[in-house]
Amino acid sequence: MPTGYNGKILHVNLTTGELTVETPPESFYRKYMGGSALNMHYLLKEMPAGADPLGPDNILALSVGVTTGAAVSGQSRMTATAKSPLTGAIGDAQCGGFFPAEMKFAGFDAFIIKGKAAKPVYLWVNDGHYELRDASHLWGKITGEVEAILKKELGDKDIEVAQVGPAGEQGVRFASIINMSNRANGRTGMGAVMGSKNLKAVVVRGKEGKKKFTVANKKGLNDLARLGAKMFPTSDVAGLGKYGTAETTGAQQSVGMLPSFNFNSGVFDNWEKIDGPTMYDTILLGANEDKQDLKGRDTCYSCTIRCKRVVEITEGPYKVDPHYGGPEYETTSTFGNYCGIDDLAAISYANQICNQYGIDTISCGATIAWAMECFENGLITTADTGGIELKFGNAEAMVKMTELIAKGKGFGQILGMGSAAAAKAIGRGTEEYLITSKGQEAPAHMPQMKRSLALIYAVNPFGADHQSSEHDPVYEEKVAYPERLGSLGLTEAQPVRSLTPEKVRFARETQYFYSLMDSVNVCQFVYGPAWQLYGPDDLLQMIQAVTGWDVTMEELQAVGERRLNMLRAFNAREGIDREHDKLAEKMFKKALKGGPSDGIAVDREQFETALDEYYRQNDWDVETGAPTRHKLEALELGWVADQLRV
Repeated sequence: MPTGYNGKILHVNLTTGELTVETPPESFYRKYMGGSALNMHYLLKEMPAGADPLGPDNILALSVGVTTGAAVSGQSRMTATAKSPLTGAIGDAQCGGFFPAEMKFAGFDAFIIKGKAAKPVYLWVNDGHYELRDASHLWGKITGEVEAILKKELGDKDIEVAQVGPAGEQGVRFASIINMSNRANGRTGMGAVMGSKNLKAVVVRGKEGKKKFTVANKKGLNDLARLGAKMFPTSDVAGLGKYGTAETTGAQQSVGMLPSFNFNSGVFDNWEKIDGPTMYDTILLGANEDKQDLKGRDTCYSCTIRCKRVVEITEGPYKVDPHYGGPEYETTSTFGNYCGIDDLAAISYANQICNQYGIDTISCGATIAWAMECFENGLITTADTGGIELKFGNAEAMVKMTELIAKGKGFGQILGMGSAAAAKAIGRGTEEYLITSKGQEAPAHMPQMKRSLALIYAVNPFGADHQSSEHDPVYEEKVAYPERLGSLGLTEAQPVRSLTPEKVRFARETQYFYSLMDSVNVCQFVYGPAWQLYGPDDLLQMIQAVTGWDVTMEELQAVGERRLNMLRAFNAREGIDREHDKLAEKMFKKALKGGPSDGIAVDREQFETALDEYYRQNDWDVETGAPTRHKLEALELGWVADQLRV
């Protein structure tokens, strides 16, 4: 009998209404671990090349990992994978909360969803039982309303709901899948894919499954859980618990790495008005009460960190309901410093709109910031925006445009395509101000200052992403976490803003590890190669304790490398190659202004040399960027090489 995982995968054909259960062998789970790698197995096997991202041939795969549901921090994660309507490349996004663990307890490790329903439906999975139900009465409703209706309809307040909001229904290309009304599979438009299938929600409950959940080594797992609780108060992630991810705002500002005014500067004068401590002191739920009661700090299943923000605003123009959570660092940055806005209430309200309607806050805020720079330069006018003065610093305009995107109205219809597609539609030279890679907007970490991140933004299969590798500072001047990075063979610190072969190796090895984490489906704030609560050796111990497998670190790194090669192979099959492994031209041509990063841009020659080195180190074709047959066969993916005809 499997321990940790169920050994069952539910296949859902929305076109025919047929639901079938697959029971893969243990070797399948050990090879892929779950999450993104498992999803890619089905997308490559069963999706035809050239599928329309918003058509019935696209496959939406939702899966947890072999350790999801274990009583230890950082394991309650779920990955959604499909062809992205935002980029046309592979799409991949993770979420936290309680939905992933409940999905595991409900009896399944993955849902593989094909086709398109004739009318809106939702998938109801309850302790191993499953059915499709009519969702016509839910269509068009925001996330909080849908949750309330379903809890009443199913007679159970403890169900977990992953759903698309109205934005996903109408095809906003960066729409998210939302659970708990505030946790998102945020990036790459997975909500738009789900909406295009007329699948309003996936609802799970596993009361009996939770009771039956077993692990191979309960004592070993309990020891690790106790160790994490003991280490947490003095760990590098303790601040995340108190202040959330926005605690990093000040640190980014101090070194000129706080992307501001659509990446024209690395500093923002009014950063303190929107940082984590200010949120804690002013709008965090219970801000004027005793913080020891943990109000304002939500968590994921069985996690000690409790980093999720919950804010409440009861007065003023921007009232915020705590049901919709609160903004994280990426959100305060994209709606804040990206747009030159220091109004924390307006930022929190924009975050609420995104969670109500199901939108990625990063792409939404960054797209508005791009439009603001175009407006400032006369390339977009009030004739385009419907009279909205879309200028940097205009909080009212930012909120209004977020609403228009969410509702698919006015200029929001154009911006809802994402900035790259909007620039193509508008023309007029607006593409000069893009900050996209593969059509996805850059998150709030600056490749001008973190050169291995510049490389990863460009080569990452689903576009610019800040959580696909470890960041440069831990491997510059000195190895910041020698024991943890050493376990990945990384021991030689490199110069600041370098892209040496060793820095490329750092990017690649940590990319494999992050790729592993998105397959095992664990939180990157909890397990990681540097500053996180646990390290690589702890993740190894956790997987061994839950599954009973005698896995090694080399085997785990191979899982991450396998997943990365599958993502790249999917793109190669879709005609996405080295020509698409680019940074936005703005990153090279326009030096930053102000603060410690004044005058700095990405060095093109350094970047191109590192790109060649990255392909060589991966054993990929340097001309095309595609995986070679030699590499794919070494990773037990010969069948993928056959698809690529390499």
